[in-house]
Amino acid sequence: MAEPVVLLEGVRKSYGDKVVTEVLKGVDLRVDRGEFAALVGPSGSGKSTLLNLLGLLDRPTSGRLAIAGEETAGLDDAGLTRLRGHAIGFVFQFHHLLPGLSAAENVMMPMIAREGRTAKAMVPRAVALLDRVGLAGRADALPSALSGGQQQRVAIARALALGPPLVLADEPTGNLDTRTADQIFDVLREFNRELGVAFLIVTHDPRLAARCDRTIDLVDGAIVSDRRRTAEGAAPHR
Repeated sequence: MAEPVVLLEGVRKSYGDKVVTEVLKGVDLRVDRGEFAALVGPSGSGKSTLLNLLGLLDRPTSGRLAIAGEETAGLDDAGLTRLRGHAIGFVFQFHHLLPGLSAAENVMMPMIAREGRTAKAMVPRAVALLDRVGLAGRADALPSALSGGQQQRVAIARALALGPPLVLADEPTGNLDTRTADQIFDVLREFNRELGVAFLIVTHDPRLAARCDRTIDLVDGAIVSDRRRTAEGAAPHR
């Protein structure tokens, strides 16, 4: 059986003291290594809250959360930061590149953050990742010299800089035209298939969700369906 990179059991998340609002209502979710899944749902369904928990940016109110086989309940902030750094890559709707740094330097940022310094070995790693996302020869380019799609490719390379087993992608094509969005999707899919990286993609785009191997529907803080594609189409709800 494949190893889970995400495991949630009975996860709940509430906000407020005097007036308590429960956003997630007992979520059970497992994502295995190498999976390529979409998380969909209407605005206010809890997708952002769930993504923050999975990205170790917030803690559950109750329930079990394990990332890459490591239980998170007993980790302090430093432990969560360590786990986030080696186990999770992030791709957002807006690339969040540092404008004064080159493409290669932006890709190197997770490596520098982990090591606390720059090292010569980081440069070829960054250049190789840029080559893999179709930006050969653009390592020295500043973000302002790149198109929106190219900037998102840099962001994808940056997310994979430390070789994480899991990438969380929040509307990664939401700011792109249809043709460029399809190209970015293909880049994500290539890394998924070749490196076995698991992707969980939050999207409002039904076209993108339909091309994923699995679609998880979150409504009012609960998973209401979890469908897997087969050669014939979507499988019945689990």
